Amino acid sequence: MFKHAIVRKPCKAMVKGLTAAKLGTPDYALALQQHQDYIVALRECGLQVTELAPLEDYPDSCFVEDVALITPQGAILTHPGAPSRRGEVDFIEAAIKQFFPYPDYIDAPGHVEAGDIMMVGGHFYIGLSARTNRQGAEQMISILSKHGLSGSVVKMSDLLHLKTGLSYLENNNLLTFGEMHHHPDFSDYHRIEISAEESYAANSVWINGTVLVPKGFPLALAAIQALGYQTREVAMSEFQKLDGGLSCLSLRF
Repeated sequence: MFKHAIVRKPCKAMVKGLTAAKLGTPDYALALQQHQDYIVALRECGLQVTELAPLEDYPDSCFVEDVALITPQGAILTHPGAPSRRGEVDFIEAAIKQFFPYPDYIDAPGHVEAGDIMMVGGHFYIGLSARTNRQGAEQMISILSKHGLSGSVVKMSDLLHLKTGLSYLENNNLLTFGEMHHHPDFSDYHRIEISAEESYAANSVWINGTVLVPKGFPLALAAIQALGYQTREVAMSEFQKLDGGLSCLSLRF
């Protein structure tokens, strides 16, 4: 069960955030409204939410998932592959240390963004991407091993982050999109394929029995509900414009 979440309020500069989505410029006022609804959804799932102040020097800083990995045994601060995001780590460190006083760290030349990491029990799948390299993945696996956890590298070619195309919903159920649906690393899971038209919904989040699903993807929502999950839709249009998904907006532990 998750008890806590850390989020960061979007900054005004988010409209200049990194993106390849070509969906237009985010509406800042609407993004703030959607972010607040996201926090409400987290609280409805039983989480105590710590909201951090916006960072105007870091347009992508609301996507806190990428700068830290929190495991059942502790926290690891990452070294993002996007140079413009590396300074974000320093600004989340204090919040992390409130819960985990002695975090581990990924160091250069290793790069890791935790959007490339999917936790299944005590095992962590680490996608190799433009943002996470093999040196970073190997450092992460070494740190996990030190704490009695395990990790493995996932090769991929078409996704920004691993969790762009994967979401583990517990109970051996895995949402998949694109190259992940037939990926051999996940052959033992019950895979629910999300269509290209609804690919954004492949990033959904299981929290304490409820699955948060981005609003506007009825086929994905129905597929998740058919598995017996309670669901909660969350509007995410302004974050989708920045290639950000539901998991990206919080650290949950």
